[in-house]
Amino acid sequence: MTEIYTNYAHAIVFVHVLSAFVWVGGMIAIRFAVHPAMQSIDDAKIKLGKTLMMVGRFFHIVIPFILLIFITGLVMAVAQQGHHGGQKMTFLLKESIWVVMAVNFSWMYLKRRKAQQLFDRGDLPAAKASVSLIPKLLLPINIVLGIVALWLGVTLRGL
Repeated sequence: MTEIYTNYAHAIVFVHVLSAFVWVGGMIAIRFAVHPAMQSIDDAKIKLGKTLMMVGRFFHIVIPFILLIFITGLVMAVAQQGHHGGQKMTFLLKESIWVVMAVNFSWMYLKRRKAQQLFDRGDLPAAKASVSLIPKLLLPINIVLGIVALWLGVTLRGL
């Protein structure tokens, strides 16, 4: 992996940072622009249906970027001996944050999928309850963690 990183460091770092920005930036846009706008829809069934559709599309867009973050992060970690460098704790903290974010994302993904199934069966109250934690708690947690991870990434690059 060291040779891959040596030959393609610029592209690897670019893909890593781009993927983080797509994931974190997308979450910020969903939570602070799209979600509030969706609340203006009066019909509860339409609002929930559109919300589930929009969140589902967003989740499927970011899955490849989440995988790219882990792949490029692994390449950089191995090539730069991230676990053994002078900033070992910063590196491990950043790595841990992305893992927590991925687990949280997986939980959100499953909650949205369950809500979609409930919605499709016509159980609107249960569908709404299934996704209620996403905008209130789970998404904000990932936004904060993502911003911290981006900051740590800049710190690790020595900027």
